[in-house]
Amino acid sequence: MSDNNIYEERLFSNKTEVLFIGLTLLFLILSIWRLGTDRPGFLSTIFLFLIFFFFFYSVNYRILIIHLDSESLKLKFGIFTWMIELDNIDECRQDDLPILMKYGGAGIHFMLIQGRYRASFNFLEHPRVVISLKKRAGPVRDISFSTSHPDEVIRLIRAATSTWSAT
Repeated sequence: MSDNNIYEERLFSNKTEVLFIGLTLLFLILSIWRLGTDRPGFLSTIFLFLIFFFFFYSVNYRILIIHLDSESLKLKFGIFTWMIELDNIDECRQDDLPILMKYGGAGIHFMLIQGRYRASFNFLEHPRVVISLKKRAGPVRDISFSTSHPDEVIRLIRAATSTWSAT
């Protein structure tokens, strides 16, 4: 950890891991069954693709690392990293989504919420924080992420952004 480190959290989700491993195994079983028939065909190819897809998810989306320092907030999910400069954070609050959007998936998702395009780094059973950006990152105007300490994360981000604004 560097001297300017403010907060770091490593978040894991048993529910998400079980979901992705279960889907990997389901499509593995279906693929074996399909390959054992006389005509494996197109469906076998789809099953094989889904095996690799959900295996990648089970490996890549195991741990979400949240790192806040005096210059930026970094979210890292396996091979994917999103960095937000503190001077680009407009607002930070607890995320309150409709039930289908809240539990609509785990990993990294992109969705439209109240007319704003959002990137979401999330697990199924943890609360989320949403950050509104001053300047878009491509089409993305908001970033949300799961955390086990939303109140503390919000407080620290607000303090870091107000310190950044004062300098």
